[in-house]
Amino acid sequence: MSTLTVNGVERVFKFSNNGTPVTLTDPDPERTPEQIMDLFSNQYQALTTASVHGPAFEKDKMVYEFKTTMGTKG
Repeated sequence: MSTLTVNGVERVFKFSNNGTPVTLTDPDPERTPEQIMDLFSNQYQALTTASVHGPAFEKDKMVYEFKTTMGTKG
C-alpha cells in the first residue's frame, strides 16, 4: 500500500514599489488576497490604490499580483 501526501500550494504576492519588484510571502493563508494587500498597505503606501490580479502559477507557487494605478496618466 502506498501513501499519498497532499501539500498546500504556497501563495506569494508581487508588486512594483517605485519601479522595484517586490515579492511578499504569505503571512496568513486563511486570509483572502484582498486582506493580505490591506495588511501590507500599512508598509507599502502604493497598495492603498492597488487591485488584486491572479492567481497565476509559477513553478510550485500561486502568485497574486497587486497592480496599482498610482502614478499613471490617461
